[in-house]
Amino acid sequence: MIKKASKTAHFRLVIHNGKAYVKRYRKSIQSRDDFTLWGIIQLLRWYPGRLPDLDLMFDADDRPVVRSDDFISQQQKEPSPLFRYCSDDASLDIVFPDWSFWGWAEVNIKPWGKSLEAIKEGNNMTQWKDRVAYAYWRGNPYVDPTRGDLLKCNISEHEDWNTRLYIQDWDKESKEGFKNSNLENQCTHRYKIYIEGWAWSVSEKYIMACDSMTLYVKPRFYDFYIRGMMPLQHYWPIRDDSKCTSLKFAVHWGNTHVEKAREIGEKGSRFIREESGWEAAYAFRTDK
Repeated sequence: MIKKASKTAHFRLVIHNGKAYVKRYRKSIQSRDDFTLWGIIQLLRWYPGRLPDLDLMFDADDRPVVRSDDFISQQQKEPSPLFRYCSDDASLDIVFPDWSFWGWAEVNIKPWGKSLEAIKEGNNMTQWKDRVAYAYWRGNPYVDPTRGDLLKCNISEHEDWNTRLYIQDWDKESKEGFKNSNLENQCTHRYKIYIEGWAWSVSEKYIMACDSMTLYVKPRFYDFYIRGMMPLQHYWPIRDDSKCTSLKFAVHWGNTHVEKAREIGEKGSRFIREESGWEAAYAFRTDK
């Protein structure tokens, strides 16, 4: 059952008597597999002797591949236990925290603990009521058509959809030392837009940590914590089939219900910092 997953898995992980053993099948995109394994090694160090023996496969690509429909018939009864960073309602892939929690070297993103500290400082630089009263998004629009569709909602001479959207050129940023992509400098707007890319996006946690009200475009995929969040409590849902009008309405509502919008933004940030368990985990590491 486990070996069947080797068709797409990047590595197999066995933990036995508190030690990790790894068999690599192929190299992942960039350093995803290395950082994921680093996170597992940290778990072993934080909780010595407490991790049970296990055997699992890990696929470090974006989209889920274990389709539920393939196991409806009697021919295949046991889906492979394949771990990855996201899944969807039609899949049986098991979600695991993405590699960027331990750092994303290729785009100069630090481990989550350090990123969170920097974002907290960025939050304190601009009080909520003094932030720009528009919805902000910066990213790569070319990874999926739904992001390209979002760009239609940018301000133009014909219409103002209450948005300020910017294209992120990672090649240019790399050459210029990432001076325009610091996460802590992007907490300047009252509203921030989250939209998926090719699959779910690692940007989700950084967007939600800004205390801005997150305008969450209806997703297809989920990561390991998003299903614990509630619309209108932790974020504002945005229609995927009518992005522009939905965004304009959300911003107008927020600007006429300022305290409620601020509360939604702060609750979303608090969920990311506390209820997902990561702040406690990093505090434990620091104490040790």
